Amino acid sequence: MEEEVLVMGFEGSANKLGIGIVRSDGAILSNVRHTYITPPGEGFLPRETAKHHQEHILSLVRMALEEAKISPEQLSCLAYTKGPGIGAPLRSVAVVVRILAQLWKKPIIAVNHCVAHIEMGRQVTGAKNPVVLYVSGGNTQVICYSLKKYRIFGETIDIAVGNCLDRFARIINLSNDPSPGYNIEQMAKKGSKFIELPYVVKGMDVSFSGLLSHIEGVANDLLSKGEATKEDICFSLQETAFAMLVEITERALAHCGVNEVLIVGGVGCNERLQAMMAEMMKERGGKLFATDERYCIDNGAMIAWTGLLMYKGGQTTPLNETTCTQRFRTDEVDVTWRDD
Repeated sequence: MEEEVLVMGFEGSANKLGIGIVRSDGAILSNVRHTYITPPGEGFLPRETAKHHQEHILSLVRMALEEAKISPEQLSCLAYTKGPGIGAPLRSVAVVVRILAQLWKKPIIAVNHCVAHIEMGRQVTGAKNPVVLYVSGGNTQVICYSLKKYRIFGETIDIAVGNCLDRFARIINLSNDPSPGYNIEQMAKKGSKFIELPYVVKGMDVSFSGLLSHIEGVANDLLSKGEATKEDICFSLQETAFAMLVEITERALAHCGVNEVLIVGGVGCNERLQAMMAEMMKERGGKLFATDERYCIDNGAMIAWTGLLMYKGGQTTPLNETTCTQRFRTDEVDVTWRDD
């Protein structure tokens, strides 16, 4: 009988702090999270975000252990986000992981944040070998697995789609609770007038900075003249940005010859994006896989699960290499745990 492996995962690459515990059979025993929320019109700064993580991480560790009904002695190892992400919050979490690993005498595994989103999505949905659309506040990539790597077939050439949505939410002073993107989505549902906006697809890549600059320039004018409502602008922004993403995803599907799409990352919770992607997949006779906010949004369980896959393959990270990096490409990781 295979030995039971229990892994605790630590995620803190941006404003979400998450601790998760998973078991080798795929069971998620706990997945607790605390989000740093700033006032409307403001983003989150590295120093304040790191301070938030430092203040809440130990209580979340206790909560995760209690929810999983286990003790630290039962854990096989600790996994943490090495990158990509924001430097200060990444470091604040890594320091705690190093201390706990030494106190509890457990090995550490450094995990790529992007790969963790993919593996969590595959585990939760049952997708086998999908084209992955990874969309969040810091990343926008179209990915497919090939020869032990998650290959990037297309990506943003400037800002991420989530960053575009978040920054527009600040312009129209939307709340950051629970997230700016969620509040844009709710407003977009009430919009009816479509405003033409820049649609920038360059081969397999997309660009959102021009779209954001344009909408920043025209939004107040449209609103003051009564030519459009905030809801109309949110609707138009979503329709334009998501159509760009569906286009490059469909092109990757044709290139890779697969018939599954998996959407991961915080923006992947958006029901309109899921509906547009589902429509495209229906036309192609394929299948769409997506998860809800428990696993789309940054969480500790995804780090724990990916760490578990790496640990079972014999990987651990020496203490002197448990560093963080703000830039850590998805295709830099050797996917040793997949044999297909």
